[in-house]
Amino acid sequence: MRNFAALLAVTLLGAYISVAQTKKAPVEAIKQADLKRDLFTLADDHFRGREAGTLDELKASVWVAEEARKAGLEPAGDDGTYFQFFSLNRERVSDRSTVKIGDRSFNLWKDVVVYEPAFATVNAPIVFIENPDTVAEATIQGKVVALQFTPQGLTDPRKSIPWRYNAFVISAWARKLAAKGVKAILFVSDDLAEQAFPRATQYSNRGSYQIEGSMFPSRRLLKDIPIIWVRKEALDLVRKPGQHLDAAIYTELFTYPSVNVVAKVKGTDAMLSKEYVLFSGHQDHDGVRNIEGATDSIFNGADDNATVSVALLAIGRAFHQQPGKRSALFVWHGSEERGLFGSTWFAEHPTVPRESLVAVLNGDMIGMNNPDSAALLGVVPPHLNSGDLVKIALQENAKGPKFKLDTTWDKASHHELWYFRSDHLPYARKNIPAIFFSTLPHPLYHTPGDEAATINIEKLTKMTRWMYATGFSVANAANRPRLEPGFKLER
Repeated sequence: MRNFAALLAVTLLGAYISVAQTKKAPVEAIKQADLKRDLFTLADDHFRGREAGTLDELKASVWVAEEARKAGLEPAGDDGTYFQFFSLNRERVSDRSTVKIGDRSFNLWKDVVVYEPAFATVNAPIVFIENPDTVAEATIQGKVVALQFTPQGLTDPRKSIPWRYNAFVISAWARKLAAKGVKAILFVSDDLAEQAFPRATQYSNRGSYQIEGSMFPSRRLLKDIPIIWVRKEALDLVRKPGQHLDAAIYTELFTYPSVNVVAKVKGTDAMLSKEYVLFSGHQDHDGVRNIEGATDSIFNGADDNATVSVALLAIGRAFHQQPGKRSALFVWHGSEERGLFGSTWFAEHPTVPRESLVAVLNGDMIGMNNPDSAALLGVVPPHLNSGDLVKIALQENAKGPKFKLDTTWDKASHHELWYFRSDHLPYARKNIPAIFFSTLPHPLYHTPGDEAATINIEKLTKMTRWMYATGFSVANAANRPRLEPGFKLER
């Protein structure tokens, strides 16, 4: 009996120690070797850049689902599967479209970009202007307005990522000019825009995408007023007095499948397990694009967003090893690059009751830039929608990675509008507490150079552990994070 009592005491002591050790997230379960292995697989040329609406996206999604199954995660998609399919509708400028200025015909996607789909026939005089903010409506109404790219009147977009410069200029001026009754808008490259022209051909020729019920009723800037972009060498031709634009723009329509991958780890508490902490990322990227002058055609998207895709797998393994009181839900969203479509679809058609979602922890690009810095968005009003959730995330950062946090990209005044460009947004719009982990853009962002070999695996591991520890704390908290009273986004 004495020996039995001693054995029982040792057993109970061991159990006590084990329980005591489980009160905090066992971040050691997030292993650097696992992240590296999975990252080099998902960001490999085998998946051809995982472009949304292609077989490559579906192939990558099947790989994610199989890895989730191996990790012990249960299926949480439709009909007992790991998948939630939705239809992706595409409008593309047809190759039958023609553009002619004076006597010169322009080759589509080589000499000229039609910026977005439209149905339009234009035969009208060209009026070249210097400043669209000051031009009189009577001067351009019923005509084709032409202008050269310039940052005049804007918060200098040249400080932004260079290839996004053209998008800022077009977005800033297209609607203003359309409101003055123009027939078409003709942009001519300046030196900086000319650098982006080869890339623009490979993006604009994809067209515009949409899903049923999207929070973006239209991804287009204008409705059937063509936005045409020609190269710098055409400047003298466009400025020549008495010049005409003769254009016929046609649009083709297609429907493709896209998919969310959804998995879960059930919580341990009889009541709280009916609630979910949602870990969010996206598995798609930009696919194969033959950009003039580039040495590689596959956009592997290692940072954007294979890093978070493999982070969710690692977090899933950790939760399977030690579940929280609340359940953990993992959603790899499809078609994020097309317009946050997978997350928009899931937020509108969740596979669990929407009211059971207590928090969304979204990640996008978590493996680059300075090793000791990161960003947490959803912290600065009006983007702050749950002070409780932010407090937990900041506490976990203070315990572990101790990143220096950059809050400038979270401000409503930031020209990149970074808060509005990832998968937490549809959930925040549904008044679900949501935060966004990121290490922010870098020179390789949306280029063929975003390869697995460029990722800081140690930083990726720290970011993954931070997301995991935050979610584990939420999963075991007595109360779910509260929504800020009167929360409302600025746009």
